[in-house]
Amino acid sequence: MATNKVIAICQSGGEFVTVKDGSLSYSGGDAFAIDIDQNTSMTDFKSELAENFGFGLETMTLKYFLPGNKKTLITISKDKDFIRMVNFSSDAGTVEIFVIPEEAAAKNLSILPASRSSRTTASEGVVPAICAAGDGVEEDMTNDFQIEMAMPDDSPLPCNFVLVDQRHHTAIQQWENVITGVDQRFNTFIEFRDALHKYSVAHGFAYKYKKNDSHRVSVKCKAQGCPWRITASRLSTTQLICIKKMNPRHTCERAVIKPGYRATRGWVRTILKEKLKAFPDYKPKDIAEDIKKEYGIQLNYSQAWRAKEIAREQLQGSYKEAYSQLPLICEKIKETNPGSIATFTTKEDSSFHRLFISFYASISGFKQGSRPLLFLDNAILNSKYQGVMLVATASDAEDGIFPVAFAIVDSETEENWLWFLEQLKTALSESRIITFVADFQNGLKNAIAQVFEKDAHHAYCLRQLAEKLNVDLKGQFSHEARRYMLNDFYSVAYATTPEGYYSALENIKSISPDAYNWVIESEPHHWANALFQGERYNKMNSNFGQDFYSWVSEAHEFPITQMIDEFRAKMMQSIYTRQVESREWVTTLTPSNEEKLQKEIELAQSLQVSSPEGSLFQVNGGESSVSIVDINQCDCDCKIWRLTGLPCSHAIAVIGCIEKSPYEYCSTYLTVESQRLMYAESIQPVPNMDRMMLDDPHEGLVCVTPPPTRRTPGRPKMKKVEPLDMIKRQLQCSKCKGLGHNKKTCKAT
Repeated sequence: MATNKVIAICQSGGEFVTVKDGSLSYSGGDAFAIDIDQNTSMTDFKSELAENFGFGLETMTLKYFLPGNKKTLITISKDKDFIRMVNFSSDAGTVEIFVIPEEAAAKNLSILPASRSSRTTASEGVVPAICAAGDGVEEDMTNDFQIEMAMPDDSPLPCNFVLVDQRHHTAIQQWENVITGVDQRFNTFIEFRDALHKYSVAHGFAYKYKKNDSHRVSVKCKAQGCPWRITASRLSTTQLICIKKMNPRHTCERAVIKPGYRATRGWVRTILKEKLKAFPDYKPKDIAEDIKKEYGIQLNYSQAWRAKEIAREQLQGSYKEAYSQLPLICEKIKETNPGSIATFTTKEDSSFHRLFISFYASISGFKQGSRPLLFLDNAILNSKYQGVMLVATASDAEDGIFPVAFAIVDSETEENWLWFLEQLKTALSESRIITFVADFQNGLKNAIAQVFEKDAHHAYCLRQLAEKLNVDLKGQFSHEARRYMLNDFYSVAYATTPEGYYSALENIKSISPDAYNWVIESEPHHWANALFQGERYNKMNSNFGQDFYSWVSEAHEFPITQMIDEFRAKMMQSIYTRQVESREWVTTLTPSNEEKLQKEIELAQSLQVSSPEGSLFQVNGGESSVSIVDINQCDCDCKIWRLTGLPCSHAIAVIGCIEKSPYEYCSTYLTVESQRLMYAESIQPVPNMDRMMLDDPHEGLVCVTPPPTRRTPGRPKMKKVEPLDMIKRQLQCSKCKGLGHNKKTCKAT
């Protein structure tokens, strides 16, 4: 077992002085030597000191220097600190311990070198690690000792301090042999520099470049007089980088590492690249925590965020260069998916303006198997150059999302909606009258009417109407009143008959004439089921496809060409999945519609049908006492048949009387056949952009530059989808019953 010689110095008769290199020296005082080993306890050690110096056990303070370092005094206050001292000095043979009585400690505190903190914990400053040569290092090396004198930011650390502790040694150990010596080869200088940085981290030294250009890199140890050197240059016969010279010997004891030296963006970028491949949504906060946990290095949020941006751009490609690839990707989309529409426009300065894409599989699927119903919505893109995605989606027979077209524009304006709808109309060439479920703001109301004229119906999005109602009437009503009002507003919208519509409207009027007037002025013939003239299939909201918004959230920060390809891949996978799924169905209707029809058939069994008058049948029973069914017009008083496309129970009772099958009266858009037609075509892959640019450079294509808009500072705002009846409770005074304050701040007398 190793034995250390301790030189114990009594500090009662002397003081510390600062010499020219910034180190501390001690003048005066008595001293004697003690032999210790790992079995020596702190109590026994202090007892021997007290006996020799005549101090009390509880009135002395013990401090020591690390071997080779005369700048940092460390206090020994408990057994664990004593064991650390033994381990730290295991290779040094001797260690000086300063025994300071209580009165001397107070006296000399004022003459120690100034620092930003007179007591700096290891977690705030540096984290200790034990040199590999030490014996008997404990596993439990917690950061609970204190350093009396914090070093300035530019002062070197001792060889034993390498910014990582024993817990982090395993993570760095893998880098010890990334550089092996002369004749080792690398693909690029970047790869060599990354390896060099990892090597220095693992071996605990800092370095500086003597030469660093595109032909040669020459590096030396940063310590004065240390012979460690390495030189790498490009091989004349290949483009590989080869280590030509290397002196692996250090004489500096690696004592020149500064705090934070390892936390360079390049180093963190190297660490992050592999992790970002597996976890694209890796958050800066998690990055900082993992770097500290694995490597013992503290990063702030901004450092982690910037390193992530650099690593992501290296993985995904340049945002700027992606815009120059737009003409080529549009050509390749049309080439690999014949019949597709892919077009873009630029501004006068050749900067990007707008992009529209609609794949042939989407165009064909909408025309062959979809209801003439489209949902228009937008999603904010939080990429480097921002932008907004405009999207038109349809609903399949199972109410699954079916993207028809999308565009990327600079902002949501009437001009951009006009352009998008014009491109959409050209792509679809649709003879059917289309119902658009969309917002009525941001120019959409005028754009739909202007582009489609009488060939379309515009159904206002109920959710956005409810939000506007809540905002416009905010502050006038209590929380309970607004909740009742909102429920009545939904009743007005979903009422299938004029009687139900007017009944719910009167309920609103009884709460507030202002709210009643607001509803009347909001053009209910565009959103109320009882008054709407088009076919909206009981779809009330434009944010229909939640799957699509999840696609956007996963890809919105990609460069524009990669974002496009990500959407294409998602759409391709969705179409293929539903193709396979629909092949297994053996019923006439799709599974969910088959289930709905069977429920209506069960309800019809208790209904009675009277003798017809022409095509009109009277049905008795059920929730309403009497219902009139027009079998030729596929209509019923309850309006459910007209709204859903499936016969209601009243209609099924009549259909049974005339001895026909209910399936004959179901909308063809709800059948398995229509579902299969909708997903009959597939979206084909588009070749890799980077490879195309290298292998097949195209001449004569328009040069597109990024738009002038850049991402604004602050946290990005994402489109939130919340429940329709979400209303925040407003503060109400219990004294005056007013809104917006409580009784403590009430000004009423």
